Amino acid sequence: MDPVIIVGAGPVGLTLALALARQEVPSVVLDEGPGKDEARLARTVVLREDSAALMERLTGLPVGQAGCRWAGWRSMRRKQVMREVSFDDSAPVHIAQHVLTGALRAALAGERLVRIAVNSRLDGIEQEPSGVTARTRGPEGTWWRGSYLVGCDGPRSTVRKLQDIRFPGRTAVERYAVAALRSELPWSEEALLHRVPPWRTSGPSAGEVTARPLPDGAWRLDWLLPPGKDLVTPELLVTRVRETLAGWTDGSTPPYELLDTGVHTVHHRLARRWRAGRVLLAGDAAHLLGALGTHGLDEGLRDADNLAWKLALAWHHGPHEALLDSYQTERRAVVAARLRAADQALPLLRGGGGLRSYVPGSARGHDALLAEGHLGRGALGAPGAYADSPLAPRHLEGEVAVDTPVGAPVADVRVTAEDGSFVQLRERLGRGALLVLLIAPGTGVWDRKHWVTAGIMPRLAAAVAALPHPAELLVAESYPGAAAHTVLLIRPDGHLVTALGGVRPADLYAAAEATLGGTVTSEAEATAGSR
Repeated sequence: MDPVIIVGAGPVGLTLALALARQEVPSVVLDEGPGKDEARLARTVVLREDSAALMERLTGLPVGQAGCRWAGWRSMRRKQVMREVSFDDSAPVHIAQHVLTGALRAALAGERLVRIAVNSRLDGIEQEPSGVTARTRGPEGTWWRGSYLVGCDGPRSTVRKLQDIRFPGRTAVERYAVAALRSELPWSEEALLHRVPPWRTSGPSAGEVTARPLPDGAWRLDWLLPPGKDLVTPELLVTRVRETLAGWTDGSTPPYELLDTGVHTVHHRLARRWRAGRVLLAGDAAHLLGALGTHGLDEGLRDADNLAWKLALAWHHGPHEALLDSYQTERRAVVAARLRAADQALPLLRGGGGLRSYVPGSARGHDALLAEGHLGRGALGAPGAYADSPLAPRHLEGEVAVDTPVGAPVADVRVTAEDGSFVQLRERLGRGALLVLLIAPGTGVWDRKHWVTAGIMPRLAAAVAALPHPAELLVAESYPGAAAHTVLLIRPDGHLVTALGGVRPADLYAAAEATLGGTVTSEAEATAGSR
């Protein structure tokens, strides 16, 4: 069968290629550039816990070492500390985008199932019932034949334009001046949001400044700019740097080394469709967001994680429309909810003075909203749940509640794998298999051979073996909110399908079948059935 064609060699496209390769699906990545990313410290990304874990699982790179894992977070308003948060291993990771893409390219360098075609700019797409043909121009211009094509080619997506998919939304929702510099600040490895700093008086230019640490004593600073298109001159930026550093150190400007500068403009847009036959969109080609501290790359990586296992199943077993359609339904709904939350919060946070300035507690409420976006929590930042997914099973008699809602990402507990090794649950994701997790207190202190054939295990193992898709049986001592003998069914991308009270083979089978979009037939069977 023909490979999947991925247009765009940014983090989302490269992540999708790696995720497909882990599930034995070949791909061709069409890279418009020369295959090397420019080193820009003013262009960075913040990875939340789930997206950082995805990068580590695919690349083997400890992203917390390649970037900077925040030790804490603080919010200030004028001279007052409004909020302080300390982190453990679940801290957000701040990393330069070229470092991240470099790690992805290094992981792909030895991958036999992935081909990266550099200097290949997409020029045309032709679809047929059996596949897709892409035409590229440039020194390596040619025709490429694929089973599916995924546009990961950014905000100005050629794929989206060729498919005549509308991309409505708002332009220049927010605009920031950005500087990457090396200096010694009063705090170490903590991110800071400073609203209305005292060295900037009232008015629309008072704004806010954010400082995020990078490795080797470097920082990225972002200043919220007033609405409009005023030119950000080098003189203006240097003035901002000097007054901000002096304000934070309560004196003269400390020594600093300016490493990179830029202007970052935030747009909010959402493609009307994410699928047109065998052509799909992901990442910035499908959505743009980023106001109020949120970061769009997280959602792009979640797009790739959601789509990879569904494409892999369709590639190996033949077209499955319900499963592929669920990609758009699930991911578009999650991103749309985040955009709505940002649109509702923006007037409150950026509306200026008026009575809101005098309402008791309003400053703390505004700070809580901003912190959600920066920390990856709440409606502005938390990973979305697929509770209303068309893949969600219905009417399971044995379903019970745990602390993870149905459709949400599962907690990363320690589990015992089928070979008896202890691993983290997230390490078993992304392989294309369903995961069945039994909660069995006490098993961790016994050798696996003593309990694998005892109690309910043989019956559960038989039920797992009978599922309509490969599944891995795991065992955990505990899971938040789960009683002993609870059985969790988990999708390949780590979202909870259902939790069952005990071994219920019929419910488990029905839930697994629903997760696959219904009965999956091979391409040969589908062809035979249509005759």
